[in-house]
Amino acid sequence: MPLPPPAERTDQHTRTVTCKGFKRADSLWDIEGHLTDIKAKSIAIRERNDGTVPPGEPIHQLSIRLTIDLDLNIIDAVASMDYTPFRICPAIADAYKQLIGIQIAPGFTKKSKELFGGINGCTHLLELLGPVATTAFQATHQEREDRENWSTGENRPHTLNTCHTFDTSGEVVKKYWPHFYEAEDKIKALNIASA
Repeated sequence: MPLPPPAERTDQHTRTVTCKGFKRADSLWDIEGHLTDIKAKSIAIRERNDGTVPPGEPIHQLSIRLTIDLDLNIIDAVASMDYTPFRICPAIADAYKQLIGIQIAPGFTKKSKELFGGINGCTHLLELLGPVATTAFQATHQEREDRENWSTGENRPHTLNTCHTFDTSGEVVKKYWPHFYEAEDKIKALNIASA
């Protein structure tokens, strides 16, 4: 369902975030995220051009590439900062090498904030790591599902209980992963607890 029609308004700012996943010839995966901020009007930025950035020229144009294996371990990480408001901004890009050796798994966001929060990183590259991480899950999903046999095997799909659709007591799990359907167990547990 689309958004309802908006009130009368004027374009001020566009942030574009694009993430893509690529399977490499060496069986590793490249996950790339790109963030661009563009103003619809000129904006004063002291260290750019003559102190003004014209409409349509990026304020930020930042990218990060994580190379991962199928277990979502980060093998390599590289960041670039092609457009920034200050000349010093790109000096932090190499800090993102600290991601090497970390696994994209529960706790990844917390670990990223510990490493790159505040003065230890770039706010926008840190924000970009969230969609890059979920893109890693999406890009590798089918191959991991095939390897781990989530459909009929004993390995529990990682998506269960991550949102209302994948509630293990819900209709989607009952229909597609009946061997992980837990409604009866939950009902029994509730009855025992209330007795």
